[in-house]
Amino acid sequence: MIIGYARVSTNDQNPELQVDALKKAGAEQIFQEKFTGTLRERPELSQCLRMLRQGDVLIVWKLDRLARSLKDLVEIVQDLQDRGIGFKSLTESIDTTSSGGRLVFHIFGALAEFERDLIRERTIAGLQAARARGRKGGRKPTLSDTDIKKAAAMLLDPSITKKEVAEHFRVSRTTLNAALKRIADT
Repeated sequence: MIIGYARVSTNDQNPELQVDALKKAGAEQIFQEKFTGTLRERPELSQCLRMLRQGDVLIVWKLDRLARSLKDLVEIVQDLQDRGIGFKSLTESIDTTSSGGRLVFHIFGALAEFERDLIRERTIAGLQAARARGRKGGRKPTLSDTDIKKAAAMLLDPSITKKEVAEHFRVSRTTLNAALKRIADT
């Protein structure tokens, strides 16, 4: 069975162009929705993907109608391929039911993996460069070293509880305990 999927991003867009192209390509059933592509959960797409069976073919008008990113696209098509389902994109002329189409799609997958590796390498290099300049990553401590020393001094008075000290510095007891431990460990 040939199943089509059409998506437009806003309510004022019209999916008719996509639907007409999918029908012309032989789609026997078409799932349509008006949802931004940035949302991971799209009900019609989820239903469409659940309905597909081995031997079926999913067709879309354009690749960006199916997925939010190249990574997302590769994951969806790989899942289809693992389940024995073909995939076609009309605009880009990709057809994973043929060996040439699978090759093109594997190249896309390799590019997506390469892109992820580059991003990871740049992130690591940026963090190392920041550390070399003396910058530490992460969130700034809620309590300064001076505040922690004041809190420790306050806790020497047996009439003052940790809860009261935490309220005084407007932090939770957990935050106060972690700060006191951090100072004790140094």
